[in-house]
Amino acid sequence: MPRKKKGKRGSSKPGSLRQEVLQLSTKASLKGTRNGVKGESGASDEELTSDILSHGSSASECTSVVEEGVAGEPVDEQAAQEETFDKLKQCIDNLMDKSTKTRLAGLESLRLAFSSQLLYDFLTERRLTISDCLERSLKKGSAEEQAAAATVFTLLCIQLGGGDEAEEGFKMLRPILTATLIDNTANVAVRQSCARALGMCCYVSTSEEGEDLIKSLALLESVFMASYPNREGTLPTSKPGSPALHNAALQAWSLLVTLYPASRLAVLLDLHLPKLQACLQSSDVDYRITVGETIALLVELRRDIDEEFAVEDSESMCECLKSLATDSNKHRAKNDRRKQRSVFRDVLHYIENDDFTDEKIQFGIEKVYIDSWMRKRIYDAFKEILESGVRHHLQFNPLLRDIFGLGSPLILDATTKGNKISRFEKHLFNSAAFKARTKQRSKVRDKRADVM
Repeated sequence: MPRKKKGKRGSSKPGSLRQEVLQLSTKASLKGTRNGVKGESGASDEELTSDILSHGSSASECTSVVEEGVAGEPVDEQAAQEETFDKLKQCIDNLMDKSTKTRLAGLESLRLAFSSQLLYDFLTERRLTISDCLERSLKKGSAEEQAAAATVFTLLCIQLGGGDEAEEGFKMLRPILTATLIDNTANVAVRQSCARALGMCCYVSTSEEGEDLIKSLALLESVFMASYPNREGTLPTSKPGSPALHNAALQAWSLLVTLYPASRLAVLLDLHLPKLQACLQSSDVDYRITVGETIALLVELRRDIDEEFAVEDSESMCECLKSLATDSNKHRAKNDRRKQRSVFRDVLHYIENDDFTDEKIQFGIEKVYIDSWMRKRIYDAFKEILESGVRHHLQFNPLLRDIFGLGSPLILDATTKGNKISRFEKHLFNSAAFKARTKQRSKVRDKRADVM
C-alpha cells in the first residue's frame, strides 16, 4: 500500500470539503443540482452500478465490472487481469524499442492505462525500469516523445501514491525536468509538459517544508515572471508559444503555493500580487484566466493568515476584474469571451464579498464540494493530468482521497447494493415520465383546452 501524504493543504481546513453518501432511490437518482451550486456531469449508469472495491490489491482495480459472456457465463476475472498485465508489459518493452513510432505508441498506451486504472502493485515492481525508460526518452527522444514521457512520469507518481517510491523517482528525474524547463532553446511544448510534471510530482512526492518544494517554486517563478511588466510598467512583447508556457508554469506554481508554509506566505504573496494584477492585461485569454484565478487563490491564502487583509489599490483591481467579467470585444472569440466572463465574475465576487461558489463533483455514489480557490486549484491540476479518469481515482486512489479528505475507499454491503436502481428500471421510469410530460403539454397546447 502506498504511504499516505500527510499535511496536504487540500484537506487541512476542517469542514471545508464535505462528503456525502447518496441514498440510491429513484427520486434521488433523478434529482439535479439545486441552490445555485455549479455541478459537473453526473456519473454514468456503469459507474452507478459498479461495485466499489477497496485498494487492497492493484489487481482488483485493473478490470472494470465483470462482464457477461454470450452464454450468460461471467468472464474469468483472473484471466482478464493477466491479459491486461501482459499488455502493459508489452507497452513497457515498447519504450525500449528503436522505433520512435513504437515508443510513442507505448507511451500513449501507458498514459491511458495510468489515468484510468490503479496499478500500484504492478508498477511498484517495475518502477525503476519504467523510470529508466522515461529518463532515456526525456534525454534523447523527439519533442513529442519528451512531452509524452513527462506526462507519463507525472501519472506514475500519482499511481505510486506519493510514497517513498514516488519521491525516489522524482529525485531521479527532477534534474532533467528542471534543465529542460529553463532551456530557452528547448521545444515550448516540451517545456510546458515539464512545468506541469515538476509542479504535480513535487506536490505529490515532497513534504511541505522540503527543499524540493522551495527549489521547484523558484524555478517555476523564473519562467512565468518573464511575463511581468518591466520597470516602466509595460508588459513585454510575447514570443510565439510564450503565453502557453507561462500559463503552465503559473498553474504549477500556484499548486505548490498551497503547500507553502503559512509563516512564509505573506512575503511571497506581497511580491507577486501587484505584478499579477498588471498581467490581467495580457493578450492571451488562457493566461489572463489563470492569472485571475491565481490572484483569487493568493488573496484567499492571505485572508486565512490575516482576516483583516485588504488588497492594495482594491478599487483599481476590482475595476479591471469587472471589465474582464463584462468583456464584449468582438475581436475575441465567442467561446473565449464566455469562458473569461464566467471566471472573472467568480473572481470579482470573491474579492468583493469573500464568497466562493461551490462546485459539486460526483463520482460513484459519493460527491465532494470544491468550496475554495485552493481546492479548486488542486482539483483542476489532477483533472488536467487524469482527464476523464479523475473520478475513478477519487473513488479508489488513497492519495487523492487523503488529499480531499474522503477517507478510505468505500465498500458497499449487500443491502446497499440491493437498493441500487438498475438501468432497465431507470429506463422504464424515464419513459413513463416522458409520456406524462407529453400528455400534459398536449392538453395545454390543445386549442380546445380552457385557458384561464
